[in-house]
Amino acid sequence: MAVAVPPLVLLAGMNCTADLWEDGGFGGGAGGAIRPVLDRPTVSGQVDALLDELPDSFIVVGHSLGGIVGMALALAAPTRVAGLCLVSTNAKAPTDAQRSGWTSWLDALEGGAEPRALQDSILQPLLGENVVRDRPDLVERTLRMGEETGAERLRAQLRMQLTRTDLLSRLGGLTMPTLVISGLDDVICPPRFHTEIVSAMPDARLVSLDAGHLLPLERPREFGGLVGSWRSHLRI
Repeated sequence: MAVAVPPLVLLAGMNCTADLWEDGGFGGGAGGAIRPVLDRPTVSGQVDALLDELPDSFIVVGHSLGGIVGMALALAAPTRVAGLCLVSTNAKAPTDAQRSGWTSWLDALEGGAEPRALQDSILQPLLGENVVRDRPDLVERTLRMGEETGAERLRAQLRMQLTRTDLLSRLGGLTMPTLVISGLDDVICPPRFHTEIVSAMPDARLVSLDAGHLLPLERPREFGGLVGSWRSHLRI
């Protein structure tokens, strides 16, 4: 008798929406993915909210802040996370520079700045110089994700970032199959962050793609193929 594979739970990064996954082959229907919104002001509060709403067993695919929440989910409820895919993310505690940057964005939001404009200010780190120059479609989608996130949700995500703690030292206790996907040109979460994650986990492998931080948006077919192949080989 065939055993149903648990659903995918797709957690997009900060100031991003479900459009991040749109071209990756994560279709609807009975096998469609669950795409929660990250909208709580603490990592622990977000984990608690997700555990309340998600099924008993699921596979997490998390990008950037979504990957951080995914790791925290797996640490909080390891028996419920059947597989973990971490994309363009960081398991370490925030630096002072990161905290300062998030605080400055919070101040900008209080002053009336729009999430689309804040997204525009970091386009090159998100997508890379070549993509910004040659792919106006991806630039517009990136800006629109910020616009659709909205100030209230972005404010919560920034506050959530400020509650992050070190996860890297705790990952050795996670035994679920884990796929880590890194962008070779990612300057926000560079490849070494992903090597550290894989080295810390007992059942993790690393794949790198020629892409920047918004890897699922930039390389959707390659990304979707990797996740689909990995998922199909999970032993549930």
